[in-house]
Amino acid sequence: MTTRRIATLAGVGLLAGFFSGLFGVGGGIVIVPLLVLLLAFPQRLASGTSLAAILPTAIAGSIGYAVRGEVDWVAAGCLAVGAIAGSLIGTWMLARISQGWLRWAFVAFQLIMAVSLFFVVPARETSLDYSVGTVLALAGVGLFTGILSGLLGVGGGVIVVPVMLLFFGMGDLVAKGTSLVMMIPTATTGTISNLRNRNSDLRAAGIIGLLAIPASFGGIAVAAAIPPQLGSILFALLLLFTASQLIIKGLKERRAGA
Repeated sequence: MTTRRIATLAGVGLLAGFFSGLFGVGGGIVIVPLLVLLLAFPQRLASGTSLAAILPTAIAGSIGYAVRGEVDWVAAGCLAVGAIAGSLIGTWMLARISQGWLRWAFVAFQLIMAVSLFFVVPARETSLDYSVGTVLALAGVGLFTGILSGLLGVGGGVIVVPVMLLFFGMGDLVAKGTSLVMMIPTATTGTISNLRNRNSDLRAAGIIGLLAIPASFGGIAVAAAIPPQLGSILFALLLLFTASQLIIKGLKERRAGA
């Protein structure tokens, strides 16, 4: 591993960690494309390495939000139960199916969520009222998130945060903190499965994760300092950026296969 490679991985970690704290995401939406573009990682290895790097990032971000009282532990538990099962399904599917159709479905989901977030002003103090239906719905969201996490190497925050804001009415900071807590068991089970399949570079993941930890606390501080509406708009822009990267990649693959 060269000095240039280490420096690149460190830069990826700093950027991913800041985004993780600011938006409540694991950082996979930053890690995966940068590993592919800057370090020529194969897509599957980038996804597996990203999921391993997300673990320390999510732990650090969870602590940062938890000490501020901005985690809904019940919601996080419901989401995690579904996400654990989903991540195992997703990592099993990773080596067996084409990701093309999934990428386009995910792009459509992100575009819809992004447009919706431009018109939503989250309330910071909102809490959930729990019922059997709420618990089952949260577990279902977790299952869907876990599958995408295993398949695409994302921590799930790009799904969980907008869904919690738009469909459950949760406050923006609590949604971000809850999302990060949910990612911990998801990333753990997904990483174990990826290691068994030799689909993760632990050295690269370690460098990214270590640098992401301090950067995540900076992101959390910024998230708390900006108004909720601005936070919602910034998250929408992040979704649009992610969707555009997936579209570009999909079109390149289509041309290469033509």
